[in-house]
Amino acid sequence: MNELRSKRITQADIASRAGVSVSTVSRVLTNEPGISDTIRQQIFKVASDLGYPLKAAADTMPGGLALIASDSATGGLSVFYEGILEGLRAGAAERGMPFDIRLVREARTSPEHIQEQLQAAGAEGLFLVGIDPPDDLRPWLEESGTPTVLVNGNDPKLRFDGVSPSNFFGAYAATRRLLDAGHRRILHFTGSHRQTIRERVRGFEAAIASVEGAEGRLVPMTFRGSSSHEAHDTTAAILAEDRSFTAAFCMNDFIAVGVLDAVVEAGQRVPEDFAIVGFDDLPCALMTNPRLATMRVDRAALGREAINLMIARLRDRDAPARQVCHAVTPVPGGTLPPET
Repeated sequence: MNELRSKRITQADIASRAGVSVSTVSRVLTNEPGISDTIRQQIFKVASDLGYPLKAAADTMPGGLALIASDSATGGLSVFYEGILEGLRAGAAERGMPFDIRLVREARTSPEHIQEQLQAAGAEGLFLVGIDPPDDLRPWLEESGTPTVLVNGNDPKLRFDGVSPSNFFGAYAATRRLLDAGHRRILHFTGSHRQTIRERVRGFEAAIASVEGAEGRLVPMTFRGSSSHEAHDTTAAILAEDRSFTAAFCMNDFIAVGVLDAVVEAGQRVPEDFAIVGFDDLPCALMTNPRLATMRVDRAALGREAINLMIARLRDRDAPARQVCHAVTPVPGGTLPPET
């Protein structure tokens, strides 16, 4: 180490110490896409340990601003987006991108407000987190050439880069878990103007259609106040009139918690009489009795992927837009019988 510090550190030194090629080191230090986060982190750590100057890349990297939708009930940051925010921050730091964050109401996403926010932050790239660009914003983003990445979102016309969980396939897999457990009448608690949630509805309906004799019912949510309380009251009303439905797939874990409470209060056994699968794998899924079966979304990975998309966009602003979907994975729980 002392010998290396006595001379000018080169990319070849970093490559030798990290066990990678010089070209890989070069691509990482110039923030090129296509390198795994694990290798990228390893190279940055070795470069830092050897005293290689890393600030030069950050000094020339355009800045990014993330606008995150505030929770409609509390006005604060939704638990779901905390993990995404962690990934955004970590990814920006690793790639040397100046990065700032603002919490906004979706109603305040006019072109004038967005332009004001970008100028105040000194940022070129815009991350819309949990926000689908409204009709007046989309044309402005295109005409102004503002590099934009939709985080936990997608554009049906693929005008903007985006990253999201695989909502259609995740919902399909969640519903199939209930169908494979023998349930044929299944409720789906849902409700949102967002494209991502509509894809979960499509996944639910496709899974129901894949099994002869299965029947699904969409249960719309208004989200006026606590989603968990609303799900509880809605489920209680349904069970008071019709107990032929024996399972529920919920668009998120907060809703699933409310459904579980109502089912138990109605005297039904879980999962013997009624099974439940949630979505997102939020901390509340660990706090129910029995523990909630759900679908895990790697929220930090979504944030990191968004940084990669933005860097690629900043390097080639005329490239076709890309939509990246991350797989969601099943999480076992006591609200679903053991799966084979």
